[in-house]
Amino acid sequence: MSRTNFQDLLDAGVHFGHLKRKWNPKMAPYIFMEKNGIHIIDLHKTIVKIEEAANVMKQLSRGGRKILFVATKKQAKDIVAQNAQAVDMPYVTERWPGGMLTNFPTIRKAVKKMQNIDKMMEDGTFDTLAKRERLQVTRQKAKLEKNLGSIKDLTRLPSAIFVVDVQKEVNAVREANRLNIPVIAMVDTCCDPTNIDYVIPANDDAAKSIALVTEVLCKAIAEGSEERKLEKEKEKDAQPAASDTTEVMAGKRLRQRRERPARSKAVAEESAEETTEEITNE
Repeated sequence: MSRTNFQDLLDAGVHFGHLKRKWNPKMAPYIFMEKNGIHIIDLHKTIVKIEEAANVMKQLSRGGRKILFVATKKQAKDIVAQNAQAVDMPYVTERWPGGMLTNFPTIRKAVKKMQNIDKMMEDGTFDTLAKRERLQVTRQKAKLEKNLGSIKDLTRLPSAIFVVDVQKEVNAVREANRLNIPVIAMVDTCCDPTNIDYVIPANDDAAKSIALVTEVLCKAIAEGSEERKLEKEKEKDAQPAASDTTEVMAGKRLRQRRERPARSKAVAEESAEETTEEITNE
């Protein structure tokens, strides 16, 4: 069943590409036509690519994996942040921290520092500091929270990243490519799709276009998470039944062990009686 509708994509302006003179020839397979000097994206191919990306995200979510959302451009950051929060996925909507993926341990140290400051505020240690120190710590926390607060639950490298505007987020794409992390991205007609694993040809400038594509993908993630929950519940329900079977088998084995000596004793008595009769008859 398709998650995307052609008319919805059309209404959201997903088909509008960039000016013809700014195009990247590598996007030619996804371009339907040129009108008034602007390239028009083939929405039929967009639908296929969105479905492909949605299925990948659903499977990752079903496996309990994390997908990092990256969108720092003004018209995309709030949309992506809201959708990522809704499906409990990490996101970067402020400046991309250099080495976020390639130098992940250092980023984790900064996140732990932020968490330590939170603990200081909770246990009262913060109140014992001098006024100047409190001010420094507060500023440091605000800075860390702004840049890293959205990835504090990302304890290991993400299984994939989703990018809006691969030209603007070129550093994120490069780091993901270096670590062989799959890249799913909205790619406009002016961009190079070469280093993108799952290309979604779409208008990456219009807020409506970004919102529609992001919502479709997040819906797939939510479906994967729901299936994961149902599987866990089934496993929990199956565990008591398995333990009952184990108990039955254990009881059966115990009875068999108890019966063995009795049977052996009976066989010994029978053989003894037979031996006695043979001796008597002789």
